[in-house]
Amino acid sequence: MDFSEVALSEEDTTFQAELREFLASVVTENVLRRDRETGDNFDEDVHLALGAAGYLERDWRPEGEGGFTAVQRRIWELEIGRAQTPWFHWGTTSMVATAVDKFASDELKAEVLPKTLSGHYRLCLGYTEPEGGSDVATCKTRAVREADGSTWIINGSKMFTSNAHHAQYVFLITNTDPDAPKHQSLTMFLVPLDAPGVDIQPIRTVDGDRTNITFYSDVRIDDRYRIGEVNGGWAVLREALNAEHGTVERDSSGLHKIAVMTEHALLLANEIDRIAGAADVADDAVAYRLGRSVARLEAAMSAPGMYGRVAIAQTLRDVTPDLMDITGASSALPDGLGAEYLFRLASPTGIYGGTLDVFRNMIAQHALGLGKPNYSPPAR
Repeated sequence: MDFSEVALSEEDTTFQAELREFLASVVTENVLRRDRETGDNFDEDVHLALGAAGYLERDWRPEGEGGFTAVQRRIWELEIGRAQTPWFHWGTTSMVATAVDKFASDELKAEVLPKTLSGHYRLCLGYTEPEGGSDVATCKTRAVREADGSTWIINGSKMFTSNAHHAQYVFLITNTDPDAPKHQSLTMFLVPLDAPGVDIQPIRTVDGDRTNITFYSDVRIDDRYRIGEVNGGWAVLREALNAEHGTVERDSSGLHKIAVMTEHALLLANEIDRIAGAADVADDAVAYRLGRSVARLEAAMSAPGMYGRVAIAQTLRDVTPDLMDITGASSALPDGLGAEYLFRLASPTGIYGGTLDVFRNMIAQHALGLGKPNYSPPAR
């Protein structure tokens, strides 16, 4: 393992300074306060400013097409997190935009991608269903093609459609052949959220975040909004799921984002530093608990892929109660992005994009070769 530091070039140093100055000008105290109050994890003014400055497009595109260099991308990810930017939903938009770019028609790409990269369009995920849990392939939302072949009628509902109230399209998984095996019955659509028959209703999570349940009642959309082949949706969805789960291939530079949800780990690192600066570290018990928290966090932030996804979420769950206990009774008061907020955030962090149990089973089956999980009830 190479722990050497990267020596920034003059160009990269300038980029870092300009980015810090830009983020300081747009991610203001009012932005952070508003985000804490709404639980949206999104701010339209910030998003549009990032788009206008070209940062969204440079983040989305590979280096060979005008995107960030590997060093700039790492600087970008770290500075975005350190500024506490209301940012989590850009990952979703970027991921869907990649699927659109790869699988959609030229007409749909021309309609969606330019305004997505300018920040004017946002894209959200329509995967989970009220009775479906983490197995998105058990999809019951139906899409039926009309006789003329040019129009689809969609009926169903989706849970946890986060950011739908700020988005223009939902990347929707539908069942187009109920008689086929579940992985051969799926078709993906990019559904305009202003289409007649779409209803967005808010859900408030335990940590105060805003997500949504979305209903689709006789929603009629043109076939040009289909992404990929009819009943070939699993091939489209699989790449998007790999990106969401953090199981994509990484290069050997060591500069890439090592795991998903490292933004959450940065928030936790800032809070541990803040509490360590104010706590009585002469107390051996306090010093030991803070040291253990730092060790857990360092290990989690060093774990790649699925392992890091599990480690970061579990570390949030395990460390934040200790931080609140060290801080005392005042830690139970809402305190912005402090220990109280992170304690609430820890629970849904272990659910977003798939539960920790699902990821542990994926690790056991695919990484450790322990076989497929047995979900049958225990023998009596």
